[in-house]
Amino acid sequence: MTRIAFLDVDGTILEHGSLIAPSTVTAIRQARANGHLVWLCTGRADGDIHPDVRAIGFDGAISNGGAYATRDGELVVQHPMHRDDVAAIEQYFQAHGIHYFLQTHEAVFASAGIESMMREYVRERLARRAAEIAALGHDVEPTTSIPRARPLADIDRDRVAKAVFVSPAADTVTHGAAELGERFHVIPGSIPLPGGSNGEIGLAGVTKGSAILEVLALLDLDPADAIGIGDSWNDVEMFEVVGTPVAMGNAVPELQRLAGRVTTSVLEDGVHNAFAELGLI
Repeated sequence: MTRIAFLDVDGTILEHGSLIAPSTVTAIRQARANGHLVWLCTGRADGDIHPDVRAIGFDGAISNGGAYATRDGELVVQHPMHRDDVAAIEQYFQAHGIHYFLQTHEAVFASAGIESMMREYVRERLARRAAEIAALGHDVEPTTSIPRARPLADIDRDRVAKAVFVSPAADTVTHGAAELGERFHVIPGSIPLPGGSNGEIGLAGVTKGSAILEVLALLDLDPADAIGIGDSWNDVEMFEVVGTPVAMGNAVPELQRLAGRVTTSVLEDGVHNAFAELGLI
């Protein structure tokens, strides 16, 4: 029986911005050789997916947390925000002094000041993480990379899929959800900060889970036969719609409980071990 697996990127395939466990590459390629389908399912913009991840080879990609999906170079899911929705989010950010990124299918765009604000923190945090990874036996150099962003002035606001914010306030996820209202889906992000909060804002009903259901309908596949593997809060809806949800060992305990099935961490052969246990390889 052909099965389909949807894989998150950061914290599932990719660690430290550029490091992929060799077993992950082997597992994905072997699963596809065995006749199964493997799709990316990421919160990243399609144009911001790391080239080493793309080089593994996939049958398709859900991006921007479910707002877009591509198969064989063709867009098969498109749910950009209306300009009025983008304006409401930006007005909220500006009223509360919140730095942010806006994502389209093609790229990430940064508000003034966010890159300089994050650069030093990200450099220090990744240097610490590099030491932890080296202790696991992986050869990795500290990196100063931050999201590969373009100026906000260059964005086409008819193509915006979601926003990512970095806020000085600790309660912005809750506050933003209350102030913006039910039209929006506000969740915690995955950028660990020394203070404040980080999160994502998209349209309500536009999630990884909704995109997976569209893709499965296109492929005439049963959600009960689908697998979803991830580690972040934007993976919750994926866990809810697939028959076999799997949380990474590096996911927070609450997400592991929601998934019910847990594999090992990203650099400890998590994807490979999940695929092996589920009979894909």
